[in-house]
Amino acid sequence: MKSKSSDLKTLTRLALLVAVELVMKAVGLGSVPVGPLYMSFLTLPIAVGAITMGPLAGLVLGGVFGAVSFYDAVTGGSAMTGALFQVSVLHTFILCVVTRLLMGLCVGLVYEALRRLDKKAGWSCIVSAMCAPLFNTLFFMGYLVLAFYNCDYVQGLVASRGATNPLVFVALLVGVQGVAEFLVSGLLGGLVARAVERVLR
Repeated sequence: MKSKSSDLKTLTRLALLVAVELVMKAVGLGSVPVGPLYMSFLTLPIAVGAITMGPLAGLVLGGVFGAVSFYDAVTGGSAMTGALFQVSVLHTFILCVVTRLLMGLCVGLVYEALRRLDKKAGWSCIVSAMCAPLFNTLFFMGYLVLAFYNCDYVQGLVASRGATNPLVFVALLVGVQGVAEFLVSGLLGGLVARAVERVLR
């Protein structure tokens, strides 16, 4: 009986975080347009879920992020992924969805590894939460370069920024937006996750 009650609480918390993600997206808090990219704060609830409920929850929440991102690609809500969707539906699906699934899963795995070293669950929450925007950027931009670097749309971005190679292109495209995402989503997500972790203990 206790395990069923525990499972219900976990599902309820997961459903609440999914709802938070969808509401953030709907009201414009989930992503802020910065040039061709979006500064995304949807990694925040993913980090909280992955840290407080484990890698599987991170995977599910990452999938929600990926689904809304792919929806934007299909509908043209995002200029970049909308253009890439015209180049390859499969690669755009992997770019939007699979990279976000991996991000959520990896945050949960990192937290589980760090938690063994951090008995009080203090710094491990913050470091793990900071991994969410970091992994999101690494996986998304890494696959973007791998699958789309030579397409006309990306080459137009490369030329407009004067990038000499893929690494410089990523650095120029992500720039300040990536740092802001890392600090805001990472620190805030870590603090929220730490507070939730203490309440749940």
